[in-house]
Amino acid sequence: MQFSHSDAIWQAFPELRAGALHAGGIHADADVEAVIADFNAIAEARLAKAQEGEFPEIQAWRRGFSRMGLKPTQYRCASEALLRRFRQEHALPRLHPLIDLCNAISLAFAIPIAVFDAEKIVGDLEVRRAKGDETYLTFVGESEHPEPNEVIFADGEDRAHARRWTNRQSGLSAVRATTRSVLIVAEALHVSAGGDIARLIETVADALARHWPATPKMAMLSPVWPRFEF
Repeated sequence: MQFSHSDAIWQAFPELRAGALHAGGIHADADVEAVIADFNAIAEARLAKAQEGEFPEIQAWRRGFSRMGLKPTQYRCASEALLRRFRQEHALPRLHPLIDLCNAISLAFAIPIAVFDAEKIVGDLEVRRAKGDETYLTFVGESEHPEPNEVIFADGEDRAHARRWTNRQSGLSAVRATTRSVLIVAEALHVSAGGDIARLIETVADALARHWPATPKMAMLSPVWPRFEF
């Protein structure tokens, strides 16, 4: 299997930097509360100085959403939505140890992280413009079609595993108690994205290795090295 961004995405967003990681051995019994507290503290300290909308990582995604024709305060990248909720409630709901961990890391880095159940992906997964006939399953079980030209994560059966790029994932490949194998993707558009994504992926890999019997395979993606085989 392969994860990649289409040539058109790289051409439209040459500043994009991404990291991908694949790991097996996932289960829902890991205790990640201590490490989540550490990442939450990083986010709290940063939010004490400025709201999330002032972070360069978030501002870059807002500009990216505008370039996609989306109103950035109506459709927010996942990390902005998490930071906004965390600032208001000082906590995030617990869903699954891996999701909770990646959400906390996303808060600390202000970078969106997508976590997919790899066994729910058919064929290759590509970030590309939608044709409009792809199918997307919501978290309440409803089926939708993305808008033509919308940026989606599409697999080999034209199923959209995320809509509006980093805005919302699909319920189809959501991590659940039965998940054993995951694909994790982090993407950023800000000036220091390359270095920040590298640190984020290393952080996720280290946390996975410490809390699960996982040996993560990972890669940094760029226009020069655009594909990750897993």
